[in-house]
Amino acid sequence: MFVDTTTLWSLGAFVLFMAGAWYVLTAISQRNTTRAEQRLERIGRPKSLAEIDLAQNRHNEDRFTGLKETMSNLGAALEPQSDLEKNSLKIKLANAGFRSDSAVAVYLGLRLGTLILFTLVAVCYCLPAYGLTYGGLKWVVAAAGLGFYLPSAILWFLRKKRQEEIFLSLPDALDLMVVCVESGLGLDAAMRKVCDEMKDHAKVMSEELSLANFQLQMGRPRREVLHDLGVRTGVDDVRSLAAILIQADRFGSSIAQALRVQSDSMRTRRKQIAEEKAAKTAVQLLFPLILFIFPGIFVVLVGPAAINIMETLFKD
Repeated sequence: MFVDTTTLWSLGAFVLFMAGAWYVLTAISQRNTTRAEQRLERIGRPKSLAEIDLAQNRHNEDRFTGLKETMSNLGAALEPQSDLEKNSLKIKLANAGFRSDSAVAVYLGLRLGTLILFTLVAVCYCLPAYGLTYGGLKWVVAAAGLGFYLPSAILWFLRKKRQEEIFLSLPDALDLMVVCVESGLGLDAAMRKVCDEMKDHAKVMSEELSLANFQLQMGRPRREVLHDLGVRTGVDDVRSLAAILIQADRFGSSIAQALRVQSDSMRTRRKQIAEEKAAKTAVQLLFPLILFIFPGIFVVLVGPAAINIMETLFKD
């Protein structure tokens, strides 16, 4: 069964026209509402300079609020129903560096948006060429699956890179924290010192420690702040560090000694990881050697002898 190309293009143009009209009408209505609110605020009472600066800063921060709201509305259809799935998705997004309250809704909206976009592109490209056949529908389904799982793959990549950066910068931060604590500083002051010293070359680690320090200054218990730090980063070493600091704070033991023990254990673990990678190198080199290097060596060594043998056989 085939569909006329003209019919498909007319249907696509109609869908695009309706989507554009809906977008324009929505933008106009929001603009009119915003102007009315601003007019009422000006009439109500004059603003101070601090309020004006605050409003300007908020306007600069909320520049992409409309896009976030659109993605959030789209993601409502894919929002998990159980609290366990919601918490798991929030933790994954926090591990990748997205800690906003609307991060889950925006992420789900992006998944749905990429699904629709890839499906429309595949429909506009494949159906005029293949029609409603198995080949055309196969490509449409493949494009829809790619669009649906592409944000998940990007999230996994961002999460992995961020955790790797935290893992590589944690030993330096821990050594500096040990020095600060042993010199007489408290844990909060040591964390602030680490953030100040490492903010240029370890931005992710400094950001996490500064957030934890800010939560401590706001009055949250140290146990909850350290536990959230381990969960938010998703790195096993940070979780073990948080657990050791929580135990030291609960039982009143020396934090400097706990940090020293954790630093030594991390150094030993990094040494073991390096030795493990070095032991795997010989096995991993077999496949490039067999597939790429040995054939060239075989041609270079055996090729002249094979040519001489062929010449001898043809002469006889």
